[in-house]
Amino acid sequence: MAAASRLDTLFPTLEQIPEQYRLGEPIEQRDYLIDGQLRRWDGPLAPVRSPICLSSANGTEQVILGSTPLLDADAAMSALDAAVNAYDNGQGAWPTMRVAERIAHVESFLVRMREQREAVVKLLMWEIGKNLKDSEKEFDRTCDYIVDTIEALKAIDRRSSRFELEQGTLGQIRRVPLGVALCMGPYNYPLNETFTTLIPALIMGNTVVFKPAKFGVLLIRPLLEAFRDSFPAGVINVIYGRGRETVSALMASGKIDVFAFIGTHKGASDLKKLHPRPHRLRAALGLDAKNPGIVLPQVDLDNAVSEAVTGALSFNGQRCTALKILFVHEDVLQPFLDKFSAKLAALKPGMPWEPGVALTPLPEPGKVDYLTNVLQDALDKGASIINPDGGSHRETFFYPALLSPVTPQMRIYNEEQFGPLVPVVPFRDVQQVIDYVLQSDFGQQLSLFGNDPATIGRLVDTFANQVGRININTQCQRGPDSYPFNGRKNSAEGTLSVHDALRVFSIRTLVATKNQADNKALISDIIHDRQSGFLSTDYLF
Repeated sequence: MAAASRLDTLFPTLEQIPEQYRLGEPIEQRDYLIDGQLRRWDGPLAPVRSPICLSSANGTEQVILGSTPLLDADAAMSALDAAVNAYDNGQGAWPTMRVAERIAHVESFLVRMREQREAVVKLLMWEIGKNLKDSEKEFDRTCDYIVDTIEALKAIDRRSSRFELEQGTLGQIRRVPLGVALCMGPYNYPLNETFTTLIPALIMGNTVVFKPAKFGVLLIRPLLEAFRDSFPAGVINVIYGRGRETVSALMASGKIDVFAFIGTHKGASDLKKLHPRPHRLRAALGLDAKNPGIVLPQVDLDNAVSEAVTGALSFNGQRCTALKILFVHEDVLQPFLDKFSAKLAALKPGMPWEPGVALTPLPEPGKVDYLTNVLQDALDKGASIINPDGGSHRETFFYPALLSPVTPQMRIYNEEQFGPLVPVVPFRDVQQVIDYVLQSDFGQQLSLFGNDPATIGRLVDTFANQVGRININTQCQRGPDSYPFNGRKNSAEGTLSVHDALRVFSIRTLVATKNQADNKALISDIIHDRQSGFLSTDYLF
């Protein structure tokens, strides 16, 4: 069946949705978490619309999932005040707590979080259109990340449990928190990407104000009680609302010490500028990307196509790590396009809960119109749609379009489309590709597809100082989480991984003394009588 025909029956009736995946009445959420209490918001609410539409005798209508609080600046500042008070200039119970005790609080939260797996997975499907398999994977991967973070912190603490002697100076070095953290995640991974900063920030002893992503916001509701019950009052505070009213006030206060944000570089820059003391603001930013895939003439074409299809279209291309532009050598261009088009045609469009579905509706309002405009711009300037029905759309669904030849005059050549448009740029001289990467404002990752050692080796050296990760014969991706995840230019600030994130949200502090008998006796007494939480030789297992 042609894709266009399948789209006519894409959206189901209510009766066609399996019982276990149906939602009940719309969720009117008025709760938000401040200072260990779930407070009720009696002000205006923001509607939460699903990318999923329902068909009926009256046509197709987008599902309203519920609503969330549109907090104002005063409510946001109350959350900040709670975090500031809980941190108490580093003297609060949480930042001074022993590492083992903080770990116990996080482990308690993880137990409670796992109890909400079904609810969160269902909301991931309905709120952002992520298919069932990937929604389950996001939840489980997030839980694994928390476990790995705990183990990584134990390893750091074990190394810090010993004293070091250098040039007659005896010292102990430990990592301590930075202060109050503001954590904001992206809508494409509203649980996983958010928690890769939120959990390290908490477990290192910072207090946190957390604002969920603009889409995928209701799915945090099942976790509010777990946050409330697992951490001391004020340690984690969850707010909602428009960023320009809430987050702007937080940053302008100057009381945010760490800013963790995943979004656009413009959004990050605008918020950082509001901070009155930017030199005191530590930032961990995951930003825009335009990751290229480069297909060389000597290549395993089947593998290149398979990886490129997955890399470009997994979760409809709505990933910062997606392959967003493909450079394909002229010698293999036509077979590449033919094979790519055939694989694309095998991808199943449908609703997130349907078995084997790969293409789903898009959650961002106006996204279909944006993609249509970018596609038309490319067509007007000489590109063609290679795959049958490419660019067809219904309501919130946009069927992927494979475009070639793409040239620098087209918007798709430079803009991050963050959706199912796949631009292919034919090239003869690899210098054209090198120039693109060198001149790009982005530098997250790229993929090289080829099997000539001399060429691959030379390009690795060429690109090593341009991007944060070079993938050979595989798509761009974040994992494994033990590997560094970063970027250059406008693509990132700081490095995240299980290991690196703990360092991003902390600083090394040294206690030192001269290596003399009376000083050593003093330190021994402090440790023996447990007079200090910092000076300790406890060994975490």
